[in-house]
Formats: sequence, C-alpha cells, structure tokens
Amino acid sequence: MRVSFLLLLFATASLLACPVSSALALQPPAEEKPAEQKPAEKKPAEKKPAEEKPAEQDDAKPAELDPAKYPKLPKVGADNSGAIAGLPWRVHDIYRPRPAQVTPGEVDLNKGQGTTAPSDAIVLFDGTDLSAWAHIRGGDQLYKPRWKVENGYMEVVGGTGSLHTIDTFGSCQLHIEWSSPEPARGASQGRGNSGIKLFNVYEVQVLDSFDNFTYADGQAGAIYGQFPPEVNAARQPGQWQTYDILFRAPEFTDGKVTRPAVITVLHNGVMIHHARELKGVARAGRSPVYSAHPPAGHIMLQDHGNPVRYRNIWIRPL
Repeated sequence: MRVSFLLLLFATASLLACPVSSALALQPPAEEKPAEQKPAEKKPAEKKPAEEKPAEQDDAKPAELDPAKYPKLPKVGADNSGAIAGLPWRVHDIYRPRPAQVTPGEVDLNKGQGTTAPSDAIVLFDGTDLSAWAHIRGGDQLYKPRWKVENGYMEVVGGTGSLHTIDTFGSCQLHIEWSSPEPARGASQGRGNSGIKLFNVYEVQVLDSFDNFTYADGQAGAIYGQFPPEVNAARQPGQWQTYDILFRAPEFTDGKVTRPAVITVLHNGVMIHHARELKGVARAGRSPVYSAHPPAGHIMLQDHGNPVRYRNIWIRPL
C-alpha cells in the first residue's frame, strides 16, 4: 500500500514537471470537426461599361445648326434640368429640335416694295398679276378679276366686285399694304373705303382715317362693327400703309362655336389689337354672331366703290 502511494506520487510529480506541450500531447486526440465555412463575401457585381452617350454639354452641339445632324439618343431630354409640364423636353434641352431656318423679308420703302415676303410665305400678289385672285359669284363660281394692275399695285375698279383668293386659308399671318386715294374725296365711310375679310366675313377695315371723322368701330384698323383700334395710326392719303394680321380661326362643333376667333393687328408697325377675341360677324348694323363654316376660307378684298390700292400681299398659314 505504501509502495503504491509512492508510485502514484512519483507519477504526479513527473507530470507536473513536463512542458505544456508534452502534457497536451498526453491528452487523447480531439475529434476533428470540419472547419466552419464562412459565407463567401459578396463581391460587387462587375459593372459593364455603359454605352457611350454624347455628353449633354455645350460641346455636344454639332458644328452646323442642321437638325438632321443632331445625334440621335435613346431617350429624350437631359438629366440635369427640370421637366416642362406637358412636353417631352426638359429646360434648355440640347437635343430639342431647332426651328426651321427662315429668311426674313427686307424693308426698303424707298424702292416702293415695303416689306418683302419671308422665304416660307405664300405670295398672293407681287405687283405683276392677279393669278391668285378671282371674283366669286353664286357662292363658288370663279371669274377673271377685273381690277387694274399697274406700277406694282392693284387698284379697285368700282362696281366690278370684290376680289377673293382662289385658295383658302385657316389660321394665318397676313401681310398687306394699301393706299387710299390722293387727293382725298368724300367723308366718313365714303372716303377711301375698302376692307380685308378673312373667311370672307371677319373684316379689318380699310379707310382713309387721316383727319376723317367717322364712327369708332368703322375707322381704319377697326374690327368692323365690333372693336375700334387702340390708336389711330393712319398715314396721310396717298401714302402706303401696312397691316400685319395674326388670325386664329374659330372652331365649331355641331354648328356651335367652341373656340372663338382671335386676332392681333399691327397698323404701320403699331399694335392696334392684341389677341382680340371676336364676337362673331357684324352684318348691316346687327349684333355680331357666329355662323358655322369650314376650317378654311377665302380672303376678300372689298370693292366699296373707292379706288383703293393694294400691293405686296403675302400669307403664312399657321
């Protein structure tokens, strides 16, 4: 028993004297556990190079302002500016189509031609012939015009009837030059009277209104029977005068007007009507009313018996 105790004591002392590594070596080998697999770190998806798009900067502008040469994009508009409500374009959108180039007319009153037509206008009278005009009778019968043409102008021949364009027009920009007789004869509505009627009915009055007293809605530049001009911009008899007219044609549904006609008029470069909404057509002193008509109509130059002259007439359909 004593010997056994001594042997146990000796064995314990030997164990304590061993280095840690030896002691660990005496331990029974632990069961090997498979190494824990950590979830693989997600690598950011490789970005494919984006398709090259033209830079949306000033340097993206083509050298020439030719809409056909602008780069075609898969989307409309720039990314760095605000949208415009109701339109597919953004503010200052560099890819928005540019307007077509138009050569404006020239002004040279010394040559007697006033303002020449812009390049996209339809010339209705260039001072040489009346091929764009006719007398109309019976609603649709066209007759050869009998007004006088000389020295670059046409002149009303009283009693032959009003002239009408052969073609019809809707909304438009109309330029026309006219001159009342000199010396002046007659008074009020009997002095240099004519008229320009869109759709044969909406009349801008032509009258010698230089020192000629008459009713306000019948003087030069008036929307006849409805609105006097804002000012009297008339020149003296015999001098050439200009009308520049912007006209938005009325619209009708089931015979009733749904959008009234609107007119803007410049007389000798002076605004005399601005976006004026017409009340209809004034006939023989009666209240203006609308009567349904097609979306395009003739333009009439009125024969009121006075030898009023016209020249340089052109129109741009809108």
